[in-house]
Amino acid sequence: MTRPTSSHDEPTTGGLTRGPEAGPTAVAEAFTSGAELGAAMAAGALDPVAVCEDTLARIARQDRHLHAFRVVDADRALAGARAARALLESGRRLGPLHGVPYATKDLFDVAGLPTTAGSAALANRVAQADATVTRRLAQAGLVLVGKTHTVEFAFGSVGTNHHQGTPRNPWADSHHVPGGSSSGSAVAVASGLVPLATGTDTACSVRTPAALCGVVGLKTTVGRISRAGVYPLSQTLDSVGPIARTVRDAALLFDALQGPDPDDPSTLGVTPLDVLRTLDDGVAGLRIALAEGLLFEDLDPEVESAVRASAAVFRSLGAQVDAAHFSEAADVMRPPSIISLVEGYTVNQHLLDTSPELLDPFIRERLRPGADVRASAYRAALNALAPLRLAAARRFDRHDVLLAPTTMMPAAPLATVNANFETAMQFAHRYRRNCLVGNLLDLCAVSVPCGFTRGGLPIGLMIYARGLREDLALRVAAAFERATDWHQARPTHRY
Repeated sequence: MTRPTSSHDEPTTGGLTRGPEAGPTAVAEAFTSGAELGAAMAAGALDPVAVCEDTLARIARQDRHLHAFRVVDADRALAGARAARALLESGRRLGPLHGVPYATKDLFDVAGLPTTAGSAALANRVAQADATVTRRLAQAGLVLVGKTHTVEFAFGSVGTNHHQGTPRNPWADSHHVPGGSSSGSAVAVASGLVPLATGTDTACSVRTPAALCGVVGLKTTVGRISRAGVYPLSQTLDSVGPIARTVRDAALLFDALQGPDPDDPSTLGVTPLDVLRTLDDGVAGLRIALAEGLLFEDLDPEVESAVRASAAVFRSLGAQVDAAHFSEAADVMRPPSIISLVEGYTVNQHLLDTSPELLDPFIRERLRPGADVRASAYRAALNALAPLRLAAARRFDRHDVLLAPTTMMPAAPLATVNANFETAMQFAHRYRRNCLVGNLLDLCAVSVPCGFTRGGLPIGLMIYARGLREDLALRVAAAFERATDWHQARPTHRY
C-alpha cells in the first residue's frame, strides 16, 4: 500500500507529468482527479484525445487481470474525445468535467451497446436509446469509455458474478471481493483506470463497493437522478449515484446528473441542489452523531476503531460530536426486507421461468422466494416504511448528519465467500446491513475512505443525511477528506 506524503489539499498541478516544455499533450497521472483533468483540458495543458488514448491503453494493460469492464468501446470513446477537443478549440466548454473519461455500470442504456445487467440471459439486449444518465453526461462533455461489470440484476452486495466473472479488489494480492453490485465501477476508479463511474444503489450498491475499494460513493435520494433507461431492481428503492476518487468529483458528477426528467416521475417536483456552493464550507458548528445501536453491532474491530477515530477529526474541525442511539435503524430492519425481493422477482420473472439455466445460481436462489410473498405482506412492508421514515427525518432535527461504518467488515477472499450459498448470504448481510438502513429510511449518504486494516484493506466511513440533503452529506464528507490523507493512498498492485 502506498501511503500519501503530500498535504491534505488537492495538488494544483493535477498530477500532470510536466517538463519545462510540456504542452497540450502532457500525460496525466493515472490517479488525477476528474476536476483536475477537466481544468487542465480547459487551460490547454491536456488534450482530451491524448487523455482518452492513455485511458484506453491503461485499461487494455490492466483490466485483463482486474476484470472491471464488461465492454470497452474505443471507437465511441475516441469520437467523444475528438468532439470534446473540437468544442474546446472553438471556445465552448460544457462543464467542469468536459473531456473527462468515465465508465458506466452495465445497467445504464447506451445506444448500440448491450445492457446485460450482469446476466448471460440478456447478452443480446442491445439498447436502442441512451439512458437519461448517459445523455446528460454527454451533454456535460464527459467521454464514455465503456461499461463495467455488475452483480446479476444488481441483486447482491458482495460483488460476485458466477457467469460473467467477479472483478478483483485492487487492494489485495489474492482475489478479494470488490463489493456490489456496482463492482466494476468501483474497481475501475480505485485502480486508476478511470477517474469517474456511475453506479446504482438499492440496498448498498454504490457505498459497499466504494468502501471495500477505498473510493467515494454517493447514495442519492430517490428522485434526485433519473432512472429512465436503467435496468430496474426495485422501483421503490433504486437510486443512481456517482463513484469517484474525491468528494469534489462525486459532487461534480452529481451536479451534472441531477434534475427532473419526465421519463422518471419520481424526479418531478424535486428542486435541484447547488451542492458546489457549500462544498467547502466545513463542519464548524454542525451537530454530528455517531449512530450507536444496530449500526455499530458485530463489527470487525479494525472497522469500528477506524470509524470511531473519525469523530476526533470532526471535533478538531469545530463540529459538535456526540453519540446518539439510532433506534430507527433497528426498527426498519426488524422485519426482513421483502420489498426489493418482490420487486426484483417481478422484473425478472420471465427470465426465471424461461431461462433459469442462464442465471447465476446464487441470484436465482435468492430471487425465487419472491414468488411466494403474499400481496398483503408486500403492501404491509411498504406501509410500514412511512412512519419509520418520518421518525428518522425527525432525528435530523437534532443532528445534521450521522456517522456509521459503511460495512461491518473489510473485503474478504472470494474463495471464502463462495464456499456455499449459506456462507455467501452471511457475507452479503455483513456488507449490506448498514447501508440498507438508509435505503429503507429514504436517506442520502456518502461513503469516504477512513482507514486501512493491518492487511492493507480499505475501511469506509458512512455519512448519513436527511433525504434530499446531498449538499450537506457532501459538505461533511469534503471536510473529512481535506483533513485526512486516506483518499490519497493508492493500491500498489500493477497488472
